[in-house]
Amino acid sequence: MKKLCAVGEALIDFVPMEKGQRLKDVVTFKRVAGGAPANVAGAFCKLGGRAKMITKLGNDAFGDYIEETLREVGIETDSVIRTDDADTSLAFVSLAADGNRDFMFYRRNCSDLSLDFSELNEDVLDDCEILHFCSVSLKESPMKNTHIELIKKASEKRMIISFDPNLRFSLWENEADLKAAVKEFLPYADIIKISDEELEFITGKQKIEDALEDLFALDKCKIVVYTKGADGAEVYTKKAVAKHDGYKVDAVDTTGAGDSFIAALLYKIADFEDGLEELPEEFIYDAVKFANAYGALTTQKQGALASYANMEDTVKFMENN
Repeated sequence: MKKLCAVGEALIDFVPMEKGQRLKDVVTFKRVAGGAPANVAGAFCKLGGRAKMITKLGNDAFGDYIEETLREVGIETDSVIRTDDADTSLAFVSLAADGNRDFMFYRRNCSDLSLDFSELNEDVLDDCEILHFCSVSLKESPMKNTHIELIKKASEKRMIISFDPNLRFSLWENEADLKAAVKEFLPYADIIKISDEELEFITGKQKIEDALEDLFALDKCKIVVYTKGADGAEVYTKKAVAKHDGYKVDAVDTTGAGDSFIAALLYKIADFEDGLEELPEEFIYDAVKFANAYGALTTQKQGALASYANMEDTVKFMENN
């Protein structure tokens, strides 16, 4: 099976112990390790795959906890850099009654954005076949340049490149900068994941069917993944399409559900030996069904990285639903 490398932020999510409260009214939080790229690597490992994480953490207690958690779930941490010059990122989350979230980030002097490509070993991608990244760490910074250099290396090695914009508007000074960053990196990706809430902002189109022509016109795009939360997901290639309506569950916490979905989908794709263009429709349907199940199962527990299910629990969930 192909090995995954995730690059970007790893951070602490402080998740409230009570739902339906505005962030200012939450009294008690639970500390959990998270960050979208780290979540994807973690879920990939929990399912039985191999993954490594490229990030930078502060030399602080939060950084220690994150690195320990990454290792516990099976993520390789040889490319996790530590620093005294910046702090590990924090995010405080408020949960609505339906499990949806509101974020407040503490990233003004964050360690991950300071990761310079020169700090990584030249062979950092030599044992990997998939590179996954998101948009949170694409602000103008050494980390943005690190993404560019890693993508160049990945392209030279003919790795699969996966991009989930995973938009976090509050982290950007203005929406134009965020849109420009996403547009800059879309042409690098073989796999593009976009949620229903992100579609119009990223593509200017209200329907995925209207956006597909532009997305597939990009330099490398071979698969478009369109997620619809509780309503399931749709996966498109230039030759095939597969749609699954998802699994109806009462969500406890949706933190990391989208990350677990794309991780599960990548896990299935990683086991396919031919090129992405040759994915048969039946295979795609089974993959999106599996990813929907994994995402739904994720919402049944608080937090993300450490709470992700294994393959046995996922199969059992699918058999019972």
